[in-house]
Amino acid sequence: MAKVKKAIITDAGFASRYLPITKTIPKAMIPIGAKPVMQLCVEECIEAGVEEIIIVATPNTKSREIYEDYFHSKAENVKALLEKQGKSERFAPVEEILSFPKITIIEQDPSLPYGNGSPIASAKQFVENEEAFFVLYSDDLVIGGNDLIALSKAYEENPNAKAVISTQETPEDTWCKYGMIALKENGTLSHIVEKPKTPDLSPSNMTTYGRYLLTPEVFKYLSQDYTGLDGELWTSDAITELAKVGDVVIAKRNGGKWLTTGDPKNYFLTHLEYVLENSDYADEVKQLVLNYKKEEK
Repeated sequence: MAKVKKAIITDAGFASRYLPITKTIPKAMIPIGAKPVMQLCVEECIEAGVEEIIIVATPNTKSREIYEDYFHSKAENVKALLEKQGKSERFAPVEEILSFPKITIIEQDPSLPYGNGSPIASAKQFVENEEAFFVLYSDDLVIGGNDLIALSKAYEENPNAKAVISTQETPEDTWCKYGMIALKENGTLSHIVEKPKTPDLSPSNMTTYGRYLLTPEVFKYLSQDYTGLDGELWTSDAITELAKVGDVVIAKRNGGKWLTTGDPKNYFLTHLEYVLENSDYADEVKQLVLNYKKEEK
């Protein structure tokens, strides 16, 4: 079986909860530790062996230009200055980015409906001839594991699958925010309920989030004919349509921990948890929190 060679990372939206900063830069360029969220998503793809990444940016903004500059600009002026100052080692992170596999930046098709399925539909021409491809939402971060590797292994074990989706248990007070999954008796996906208004409308305590392995058949259902809740084009609805065909959508519990940066509160909590797990100054942050608690008392 051919490995999954391409991935789509979506960042097509105005991120109004982050204004005013997102009027100037895309939300996925806000840093987690010393790297923007988008770079962490790209590195997840690279670790999974992806050879080409398609980033879908918000149309009619500077987003595409910013991503092009970040991933492709050689920043010779910065390099020259650091060499002059005897600090050439500080340029290493830039050289690392420039060594990444092929990254193609496109804008979301503005003619498509609003919704998280539209950025994927916008990248159709880049992946429609692939056996399968990954999709990542840049709102989502996974720590302590690589979901894409897990999805790929599940696909190898289930070669007839049309999609493999990451899932994670979530507390009841969050069910109204996400796509909640229902499983068939054999463990494959039955359907997804997008943002159930009340807990009793949720089929389980398991949500799906922005880590998917999809096949090109999904594009049959990523069109204006398949809009759903609030008139939007939902990836979860397209995956549900695939599941109606038979036992072809695999729900895979993730090996890491899914975190979201979708709003300022969760961004802060995600940033904090990431720093505590991945930085060389984690102990200092922990001590700061402990000192703060002591001062409260």
